[in-house]
Amino acid sequence: MTQANGPSSLANPLDTADYDPIEHLNAIFSHPSTLSSVATVSDSLQTYQNGLDIDIAKLVAKQSSSDADSVRRIQEAKAELAELFSKIDGVRERAIQTEQTITQMTADIKRLDGTKRNLTLSMTALKRLQMLTTAYEQLRGLSRSRQYGDCAQLLQAVLQLMTHFKSYRSIDQIATLSRHVADLQRELLEQICEDFEITFAKGQIAQRRGMLAEGCLVMDSLGEHARSRLITWYCNTQLREYRQVFRGSDEAGSLDNISRRYSWFRRMMKTYDEEHAMIFPSSWRVNEVLANAFCEGTREDFKSILSRAMRRTDGQNLDVNLLLSCLQETLDFEHNLERRFATGSRVSIDSLSSKDERTPVFGQAISEAFEPYLSVWIESQDKQLATMIPKYRQQPIRPADEEFSSQLVAPSSTELFSFYRHSLAQCAKLSTGSRLIELSHVFAKYLDQYSQQVLLHFLGDSQGGRGPFLEDAILVLNTADYCYATCTQLEEKIKSRVDEQLKSKVDLQSQADAFMGIVSAAIRALVRRVEVGCEPSWREMRNLPWGKMESVGDQSPYVSELLGHVKIGTTEVLKLIHKSQYTRAFCDNLVESLTNTYIINVVQCRPITEVGAEQMLLDSYVLKKAFEELPTLHTEGSTTAPAGYLKRVNQIMSKLNPLLKTIQVRPNPPEALVQAYLIHIGDSSDANFRKILDLKGIRKADQNRLVDLFQVHRASQENLVQQSPLLTPLQLQSSHGGNATAISTTSLPGRFDPSTFGSALMSAARDGVDRLGSPALGAIGTQSPSGTLSPPNGLEGHVTANLNDNLRNIGKFFRRDMGAFGSRFGGGGARSMDEPR
Repeated sequence: MTQANGPSSLANPLDTADYDPIEHLNAIFSHPSTLSSVATVSDSLQTYQNGLDIDIAKLVAKQSSSDADSVRRIQEAKAELAELFSKIDGVRERAIQTEQTITQMTADIKRLDGTKRNLTLSMTALKRLQMLTTAYEQLRGLSRSRQYGDCAQLLQAVLQLMTHFKSYRSIDQIATLSRHVADLQRELLEQICEDFEITFAKGQIAQRRGMLAEGCLVMDSLGEHARSRLITWYCNTQLREYRQVFRGSDEAGSLDNISRRYSWFRRMMKTYDEEHAMIFPSSWRVNEVLANAFCEGTREDFKSILSRAMRRTDGQNLDVNLLLSCLQETLDFEHNLERRFATGSRVSIDSLSSKDERTPVFGQAISEAFEPYLSVWIESQDKQLATMIPKYRQQPIRPADEEFSSQLVAPSSTELFSFYRHSLAQCAKLSTGSRLIELSHVFAKYLDQYSQQVLLHFLGDSQGGRGPFLEDAILVLNTADYCYATCTQLEEKIKSRVDEQLKSKVDLQSQADAFMGIVSAAIRALVRRVEVGCEPSWREMRNLPWGKMESVGDQSPYVSELLGHVKIGTTEVLKLIHKSQYTRAFCDNLVESLTNTYIINVVQCRPITEVGAEQMLLDSYVLKKAFEELPTLHTEGSTTAPAGYLKRVNQIMSKLNPLLKTIQVRPNPPEALVQAYLIHIGDSSDANFRKILDLKGIRKADQNRLVDLFQVHRASQENLVQQSPLLTPLQLQSSHGGNATAISTTSLPGRFDPSTFGSALMSAARDGVDRLGSPALGAIGTQSPSGTLSPPNGLEGHVTANLNDNLRNIGKFFRRDMGAFGSRFGGGGARSMDEPR
C-alpha cells in the first residue's frame, strides 16, 4: 500500500493540468483499511515537495546568472557606440576644416576666371560692334548704287548682328546705330518698291529683270511685311486693267461675257509665266496669290450681277441655261486652278473628300457667288423630273426589242438614278449645305411618284381580269428591289457630301420602304395569278355533298386538280424569281392565301356532317404535304424545303384543325360537342359557338339548348379567350337561295374576282396593311369590311398622301419579314446605283 501510494506513483496525477486533490485522496483512501498508511503517504508527499523546492532554487540561480551576462553585454555595447560617435564628430570637424582650406585656396582662381569671362564677352561685343558698323556702312553704299544682290546678303548679316545688341540699347551709341539700321531698312523698302513701279510703268521689265529679282531677295530679308506689300502692289497692278474693263462696263461685266473674264486671266497668267515668274522667288507663290485676288474680285462681281438680275426679274425670268452655263464654266475654271496649284497628292474636286486630304484652295472660290441662286437650278431639276415620270408611265415597262431576263429591271429606273447621280455630282460641286438638302427633297418627291405612278401602275390589270402579265410583275419586282437598294446607297452618298451638321436631315428611308411595299404588291400579284387557276377547283369543292357523306375515302377529287393548278402556276413563277428571299416570300404568301380561301370555302360548304369534316381534315393534310414542296418545284434533283418554311406551313395550316375537329364531333351527347368547342376553339363567345352549330346544320330550334349547355360549361373554364381569331371574323348570313350562304370577312380575303383585280390592287395600297395579320405579304387584294372591293380609283392625277404612307407601311412590314430569313436565303445582294444596266 505504501509502495503503491508513494511519490513515484503520484507523479503523473500531480503533473496533470486539471489535477483535483479530492479525487486523488479518494482514490488513495478508498477503504477504511487504508487509513493506516496516512503517515507514509504524508512523508512521501513531503519528500516530493522538498525535491521540487530544490529544483526551483537551481533554476532561479541559473536564471539570475544569465541576466547578469546580458546586462554586462549591453553596457559594453553602449560604451562602443559612444566611442564611435566621438570618432564621427572628429571626422566631421576635419572635413569642415578641409573645405575651408580649399575655399581659401580657390578664391583667387575664381576671381581670375570671372575676369577672363568678362574680358572675353567684352572683346566679342566690341568685335561684333565693329563688324556691325562696317557692315552698316557697306550696306548704305550698296543700297545707293542699287547693288541689291550684295545688299541682300549683307542685310541678313546686319540684322543678325543687331539681335546681339538688343540688351545694350540703353547705351546711346548702340541706340543711335539701331535707329540708323531701321532707317536704312525703310529706305531699302521704299527704294525697291519705287524701282518696281518705275520699271513696270516704263515697260523695262526685260532690261531690269535681274535687278528686280535681286530686289526681291532684299525684300525677303526685310521680312513678311515687306514681301506682302510688294506682292499686294503687284496683284493690284496686274488686275487694274481687269477691274476697269469688267467693272466699268455693264456689257463686258455681264454673265454673257464670263468667258472673256477667264480668257483675260489666262493671258495674264501666261504673261506672268513668261516675263514675271523669274523675278519673284518660287516660295512666294505670287501666281497663286494673284489667282486668289482674281477669284475674290470676280466672286464679288458675280454677286452684284446676280443680285441685280434677281431684282430686275423678281427671280422669275432669270435664264437658267445661262446661269448653269456660267456656273459650269466657273467650275471648270476652278478645277483647272486647283490642278495647277495643287501640291502633293490631291483628288479630283468631283470626288468625295476625306479628312486626310488637303482642302481644295480654289474650291468654290468663285462659284460661291452662285450658291444663293441655286434654287433656280434646283427648280429646273424639278421640272425635268416632272416631265420624266409621265413619260415612264406611258412607255412600256420593257422595250419590245429587249429580250426578257429574270434579273432584268425597268430601263426607266436606271435612267432615273443616272439622272440623280449626275445632279448630285453637280450640286456637290456647287454647295454642300442647304441646297444639297433641297435637292435631296426633290429626289425623295420623285422617288415617291415613280413608285406610285409608274411601278404600281404596271401592277394593274393588263390581261382583262387576270392581273398583270407574268413578265411585267417580275420586272416590277426586280425594279422595286433595285430601287430599294439604290435608295439606301443614294442616301449614303448624299450624307458623305453634305455638311456634317446637316446629315441628320438626309432621309430617303421612307422612299425605300415604299419600294419595298411595291415588292410586296408584286409578290401579291404573282400569288393572285396562281389563285386564278384554282377557282374551278374551289367551285368543285363547294359542289360536293358535304352534308350527306357517309364514309371517308381517299382525298377528294378537287384536291388533285387544285394541286395541279398550284404546282403549274408556282413553277411558272418561281423559275423567274432570282432571289431566294422573294421565293420564300411568294411561297409563304401563297400558302397563307390558299389556306384562307380553304377556310372560306369550308364555310360555304355548310351544312357539314361529321364524316364530311373528317374528309376535309384528310384533304387538308394532303394539301399541307403538297404545300411543303412548293419552294423545290423549280429546282432540279432531290431537294428539301428549308426548315423555317416547313415550320411556317405547319403554323398556317394548323388554323384549319380546330375548326374541322370541332365540326367532326357529333351533337349527341351534347356535352361532347360543347367540350370539343372549349378544347379546340377555346373562346367564350356565344355568337361563335352558334357559327359552329350553323356549320354543322343544326336547326335553330335545337341550338338554344346547346347554347345554354355551353354557357354552363364555360363558367368552369378559366383559360378561355373572349373572341376566337378564327371564328370572329366570319359573318354567316342566310341568303335567299336555300342553303347557300353569303359570307363577309373582315380578316380573310374573299374569293378572287379577276374583273376587279386592278381596283383591288389600288384599294389595298390605299387601305394600308392587310387585316389578316400578315401585313407585308397579304396587303394586295383584300376586301373591305363590307365584303366588297373598293371602286376603281386609278392613279391618274394626284396620288394621295395616304397611298404613299400605306405603301411605306407595307414596305416596313415586308422588310421586317424579309429580315427573318433574308440572311439565310439571301440571293444576289444589293445592286449599286452606279452599276450599269
